[in-house]
Amino acid sequence: MLILSRLYWFITWALITAIVTGIVLMILRLIANQVDLNPFSWSARTIRRLTDPFITPVRRVLASFGVDPKYAPLVAILLTILVGVFSLQLVSSIANMLAGVLFSLEGHDLAATIGYVLYGLVGFYILLIFIRIIFSYGIINQRNRVMRFMVAATDPMLLPLRRIVPTAGRFDISPIVAFIILWIVQAGIAGTLLRGLPLVFDLGR
Repeated sequence: MLILSRLYWFITWALITAIVTGIVLMILRLIANQVDLNPFSWSARTIRRLTDPFITPVRRVLASFGVDPKYAPLVAILLTILVGVFSLQLVSSIANMLAGVLFSLEGHDLAATIGYVLYGLVGFYILLIFIRIIFSYGIINQRNRVMRFMVAATDPMLLPLRRIVPTAGRFDISPIVAFIILWIVQAGIAGTLLRGLPLVFDLGR
């Protein structure tokens, strides 16, 4: 458990560092745009080179919605925070699933072991759907490997729901129905296979 705890904190702090770095770079891009920095200076070229991979796709999406692309850095900051939160949640879910499996194996409880694995996998699936929703607005190209994986993983649940659940105007509410179903499944696992057992472990020890 100690090794798992140290690995969890290492990954968590690495993600937090990446999130903060991304936000700082976007803020620097905003400042550079506002002060009309010389575009040929070393600092301006460096900032553009580091931020363009994130800013460019956001600009395309904003332009497709008729929004001024100058807001791209602000939107990129928001997306960085959202993706960062989902990434941290994913790491926490996986770490708790592994801790739960170790906990149940120590107690020779096969049902609990299966329960922790299922509970963690359902949580991972929920996060996949969340991330797919964010990326589906054109922020990541549909041909990207990550996007193809998320589509292939979530379509088996979302496609049947789309055929059953009516849309609310232009909005597809099938993901909301999927979340409700998955949360009910998690509650069922917690109330049967994991009854009376912890769902969250103190990984700070």
